[in-house]
Amino acid sequence: MAEDASTPTTSPRLSFPRLLLVRLWSLWLDAVNRAADLAVLVWRPRLLGPALSLWLRELLVSPYRPRRSFEVVRLLQSSGQGFDELMYGETPVHTALSLFQRAGLTAHGHLVDLGAGRGRALLAARWLGARATGIELLEEHVTLASGPLSRAGAVLRQGDAALADLGEATHVLVNWTALSPQTRTRLVARLRTCRPGTRVLTMTRPIEAPGFTVRSRHRALFTWGLEPVWIHEVPDSTAQVPTSTA
Repeated sequence: MAEDASTPTTSPRLSFPRLLLVRLWSLWLDAVNRAADLAVLVWRPRLLGPALSLWLRELLVSPYRPRRSFEVVRLLQSSGQGFDELMYGETPVHTALSLFQRAGLTAHGHLVDLGAGRGRALLAARWLGARATGIELLEEHVTLASGPLSRAGAVLRQGDAALADLGEATHVLVNWTALSPQTRTRLVARLRTCRPGTRVLTMTRPIEAPGFTVRSRHRALFTWGLEPVWIHEVPDSTAQVPTSTA
């Protein structure tokens, strides 16, 4: 999990024993999440193949180390984001499934994942029979994951989350964890284009902007550990809402 882009990036060097403990914790956490995902996916065999294909591609190309290529830098400049905002973990299938059920996602719903990464949360939406669309800034993630996800009935598109079409969404997932205040403000403006009643799920912190109603708060397991999650409801777009930083 990355730090907020507004915080300093320097940190004290960890000793070898501490680095070893961190690595062991990461491996244990990954094993727990993989096992829990498998336990969920066996109930939907048609999703198991796409999920295993995604895992294999993660072994070949890590989703947590975006390359500082010219194209990535160009994308970040055009979207107004910093490199640290790309550096966060992913939402396991079992975690997303639990959260979506709490948020009331059904087979008649449509989940849009903003900053979808490799799209593991999209598999959870498909587990429930809902439409699932992911928006991801990095074309490399989309290239690697869109094939397996399409076989699961999900769609992963390359694009800027702050420009995504949310008109048909009933639920929106946003990994608020590593986003800068500026990016959160842009996303709040986009979330206000959702239909009234749309549920928005954010990690780490709630939407700190007027008008969004917090329906519930939960703790859930992610690839980096336990994290609080807030479920909000989008306000009526016709209401007078003052501008505020998210």
